[in-house]
Amino acid sequence: MQRKAMVLFGMVCAALVLSACDRNKQPVLLNVKSNQEGGPDEFAVLPSKPLTLPDSFAALPAPTKGGSNRTDVTPLQDAVVALGGNPNGGINDGGLVNYASRFGISPNIRGELAAEDLEFRRKNDGRVLERLFNVNVYYKAYRKQSLDQYAELERLRRLGVRTNSAPPEGAE
Repeated sequence: MQRKAMVLFGMVCAALVLSACDRNKQPVLLNVKSNQEGGPDEFAVLPSKPLTLPDSFAALPAPTKGGSNRTDVTPLQDAVVALGGNPNGGINDGGLVNYASRFGISPNIRGELAAEDLEFRRKNDGRVLERLFNVNVYYKAYRKQSLDQYAELERLRRLGVRTNSAPPEGAE
């Protein structure tokens, strides 16, 4: 019995010694780099725009430290172009703001809402045992103010309003 244990111990030690002699310091299975030329990984993740020659080198702006290049990736502007917009167009929300404020605005709306919500929560803070055992009564208190998304979706579809698809009812 003791001889078998010694042989097993010797085999384990030999395996450990031989595994430590590996010359390749990076494990092959975990080395999943797609870029084997030795360049930084961020170039493999986010490709840059192709290099192009300008029409006139004199028309190029002077380089600025920390400035942008013509080949820098601009994902937000590219998304605007892909959706049919103009990336150089300004954001003009004036019409929306004017329409939303047509009945007047309250400059202290956040404070007013916070005070009203605090008063509502004080009135609906649960029963004695719910407070004693720290039971969450949030959903019960705001139940009358919540929207049944599936009932609203059906109502809008019956009216003929185009709606996005929704996850199946009961799916979380």
